[in-house]
Amino acid sequence: MSSFELSLFEISRLFLVPVLVLILAALAYAFIVLGMFLVEAVQRRRGSHRSVLGSGGVHSDDLELRIMKRLEWLRIVSRTAPMLGLVATMIPMGPALLALGEGNAASVGNNLVVAFSAVILALVSASITFLVLTIRRRWLLEELRQVERAGGAA
Repeated sequence: MSSFELSLFEISRLFLVPVLVLILAALAYAFIVLGMFLVEAVQRRRGSHRSVLGSGGVHSDDLELRIMKRLEWLRIVSRTAPMLGLVATMIPMGPALLALGEGNAASVGNNLVVAFSAVILALVSASITFLVLTIRRRWLLEELRQVERAGGAA
């Protein structure tokens, strides 16, 4: 490899740890949100859920903005986690291919374990957050419609 190619390779390897940390953070966030979602689902089923939109004289555009803010992180995580998984898959592939060329099967295996574990965790977190995002968006839009029909939103 030329020095330029080696520099690119080394720079890309610097991103592996931060990307893995972001994937773990996304996974932790996904499980926290899933727990909150399950609690909210039980409350909605029992009829004891209190609307996060509130009521009384709030303009429907303001309520829509409140909904967007509430769903923002779910949307970000559900869309970025797969990209982070791809990055975390591709970074160890370079060393794995080099090890394969050298006949070092153990190094190939070690790098592939990191690559595939990262993408699996990223896809799990994206799947959970997408599920919660989809259902919670419907719930919030139903609440918005109820507020508008009740005359609580301009």
